[in-house]
Order: sequence, then C-alpha cells, then structure tokens
Amino acid sequence: MTETATSELDDAFHVFDTTLRDGAQREGINLTVADKLAIARHLDDFGVGFIEGGWPGANPRDTEFFARARAEIDFRHAQLVAFGATRRAGATAAEDPQVRALLESGAPVVTLVAKAHDRHVELALRTTLEENLEMVRDTVSHLRAQGRRVFVDCEHFFDGYRANPEYAKAVVRTAAEAGADVVILCDTNGGMLPAQVHAVVSTVLADTGARLGIHAQDDTGCAVANTLAAVDAGATHVQCTANGYGERVGNANLFPVVAALELKYGKKVLPEGRLRETTRISHAIAEVVNLTPSTHQPYVGLSAFAHKAGLHASAIKVDPDLYQHIDPEQVGNTMRMLVSDMAGRASIELKGKELGVDLGDDRELVGRVVERVKERELKGYTYEAADASFELLLRTEVQGGRPLRYFEVESWRAIVEDRPDGTHANEATVKLWAKGERIVATAEGNGPVNALDRSLRVALEKIYPQLAKLELVDYKVRILEGKHGTSSTTRVLISTSDGTGEWATVGVAENVIAASWQALEDAYTYGLLRAGVEPAE
Repeated sequence: MTETATSELDDAFHVFDTTLRDGAQREGINLTVADKLAIARHLDDFGVGFIEGGWPGANPRDTEFFARARAEIDFRHAQLVAFGATRRAGATAAEDPQVRALLESGAPVVTLVAKAHDRHVELALRTTLEENLEMVRDTVSHLRAQGRRVFVDCEHFFDGYRANPEYAKAVVRTAAEAGADVVILCDTNGGMLPAQVHAVVSTVLADTGARLGIHAQDDTGCAVANTLAAVDAGATHVQCTANGYGERVGNANLFPVVAALELKYGKKVLPEGRLRETTRISHAIAEVVNLTPSTHQPYVGLSAFAHKAGLHASAIKVDPDLYQHIDPEQVGNTMRMLVSDMAGRASIELKGKELGVDLGDDRELVGRVVERVKERELKGYTYEAADASFELLLRTEVQGGRPLRYFEVESWRAIVEDRPDGTHANEATVKLWAKGERIVATAEGNGPVNALDRSLRVALEKIYPQLAKLELVDYKVRILEGKHGTSSTTRVLISTSDGTGEWATVGVAENVIAASWQALEDAYTYGLLRAGVEPAE
C-alpha cells in the first residue's frame, strides 16, 4: 500500500483477501496469470488492505504473477502478499530456497504457514515440537531482518488447541516474539462453531498478548459467523475470499464479512465510498473465474433484496425497511419486486414503478393485472424470472388490452430433417407483416429454435436494424408437473442481451418449439421497446 493510500485507513484493522491463493483451490477454478491480475485489480479497487497473490517459487504461474503484478499494477489501496511456509527442519531460513523465493517475489508482506497442531508437527513435518518452534522463530526473524512485514498462519490451530492448548499457544507466542505483526488462528478443517471460536480467541488473546487474526473455512456453514465471533473476541485481522471461493465448500465470504463490519459493527474497513461497489466487484470476479454468481448470496445476490409475497409488498410500499435489514444501495444492490401468483395490488404497483410504467391510482387496472398474472401462472408461466414478459403484459393492460406490436406474425414453421447418413438439418420459415410490408424469411440453424431465431432476425433486421445487436445468451426448458411424456406442458425461459443489458422472456405450450417461439417473440418485442423504437400500432 502506498503512503497516500495508508492515510485513508489506519492499521488497526485488516481486511486480508486470499482469493488468489486459497480461493483458487476451489474445484472448478483454474486461474491463468491474466485472471489473477484482473482479480487483483478488482480487489484493490474494492479497497481491501492485503491481497495474497499465491506461493512464489511453488509453481511458475505464481512466480510470474508476482513479477507482472509489480510491473503492471499500481496498487492504490492494497499491499501484495506472498505466501509460503516456514523453513525446512534442520536447515536455516537464510539457506532455504523456498524462503528465498518469498523475498525475490518483491512482495512487501509475507504470510508464513506454520504448524500449530502437535500431531501435524510430528506426523506431517516429521520433526520435534521444539524444532517446529525454532523453524517459526528463525523464518520470521530472517524475513523481518530483510525488511518484510510478516503474518503467520497457524494451520489447524483450533484442532491443535483442543489437543494440546499449551503447545498451540507456544506457537503463537514464538511467532509474535520473533516479530510477526499478526498471528492468524486458522480453522483449517472448518469444523468450529461461533461460540467455540469466541472462547478460544478470547483465551489465546489473554494468554499471549499477540495481535490475532482469523482464517475460517466453511465446512459447518459458519465461516462468516466464526469470523465475526473472532472479531467479537478481539481479533483485528480477517482473512476471506471473494464469494467464499475455496477448497471443499469454501472460505469465509469477503463480501458479507466486510458489509457486516461496516454496517453492523460500524468499523471503517474500506476506503470512503467503496462499500457501494460490493455487488459490482462480486459479480466482476465471478465473471473472471467463470462461475455464475449465486443469486441468493447475502448482500450481493440478485435475490438478496427480492420480495415475492403480497404481505411483504404491502409493508414495503409503506416503508422498505420493514422487510429489509439494510438499504440495498449501501452495497450497490437494488430492491426487486417479484411478480407471481402470490402477488397482490402492492406488488404490482411497486413493480410497475420499478419498470417505469405509471399505473396511477387506477385500482381497476391494478386488479386486472393481478388477475391476469394469476391466470397466466396457473397455465405455467412464471414472471418472477421473466421481467421483460411481465412488462409487456403490464403495458398491454395499460393500453386496454392492446398488445405492444412491432410486427404481426402470419405463420411460422420449423422443420427437422433426419437423414439416412446420420446428419440432421434444421430449417425454419417465418411469414409476418411489419410496417405494412409482408415478409417471408427462411433460415437454417443448429437446432429448430436457433433456426426460428435466425429466420425472425432475417425477416426483421432490414426494417429494424436495432435487432442486429441482439444475442440469445441463455435458453432453459422445464417440463411442468401435472402431465407426463410427450404431452407434457413445457416452459421456456430465454435470456437476451443487446450488449449493454440483459432481459428474460417466457413462453409456455405443450410443444417446446411453440413455447420457444413465444419467448423469442417477446424477446424481440422487448428489445425494440428497450431501443426506443415506436411500435407499429
């Protein structure tokens, strides 16, 4: 962290991110050096104090990351941290090549992992308890003498404390006395509960006087709670990962931890204004690691402030705080009203306001929309996942039942040809009217729905060039309960993008192609509405 950056936040409390090291151990995450650089920029933009970049010397990728990070990233808020282990048993830190690689990384801060569980010392390191303490002392002292700030991760600390509390505390004392700024108590197996964490951290703090941090895994589903319990007990350093990424089920999630510290504890742990970037940063990192953001993640999920029940909507209409623990704008999220068969008048009124459709004080209109939604959902439609289709339905009712039309479909057909050689051909033809012109268009595709999409695009793009930007980005099919086999009712959800935003539309029919056509027709209609094109009628 630069001198100008440190003036904004003091050193009294640390937010330490280990997404690039511990988070990268999640199954399904495989980060390139470019990915790691992109995530580091996002984390620095968010305002965390420390970014653990990996283990230099352990693999070429992490070594390259540190070299490129020094050259390519001008960190405004964060200090880069190199991770490594204490020196080998029977050697010296000054001669250990792994310790030398930590220094050569150029990182101003080093985190050392040290064994704090007596059985791990004897079985994994195959050395004595006293030699392990000397390994901690020697490595910390050497790095400090080389001008590095040192944090020590006491691996398996809580399990080690349960087995041999005096030895676990001896590791903490040794690290602190050798010059470690913070000693982190790690729940490496993730088996602790909040009350247990609080009790242990309180005792260790009182008995050692060391500055303590917490590193919690989420195997009991308590990593965030355990982290906050440690803070309650006196820890002033929290280690987390973006979106809770990590080995097995993951680590303490950076975003709810930071939001709780700022909004619930009143601690200033991010630079001014950065908390509002929480949702954006969470989703941006999810894009880099190529994992779909969890819609139900606290604070940043799409559904974190979504309300469905009519009773909730009625209360929210009076005061949003009645069913929300914070203002979603504080973390860069938004309140959403979900329209379903549970919707009442308040839900429709609030959703209309959210979509920019003025319903005025027309109670009859609102009642008509409520009944229309319930009638459609009984047939299998779902509007909570298809805002664009709902907005078109709403605008239709506002216009007295006249649909918003840019084109009038005369007919469509899709043909799937199965050839003797095992190949397939998919062709679709659309006949429609637009701006007084009859258009017939045929196109092939890699499936009947893709062929329909292409034929509709061919038919309309000359008249509505705005459609050239549209792209179908997701397609989901669900067979609805109540019928079976080939006669089952099918629901199709389509997500479409114009490069700047994304919207979802729904179609329902006994035929999957017919359901897909409905969703496609809505998608194109909404795309033109979004582009500001005046309807044909």
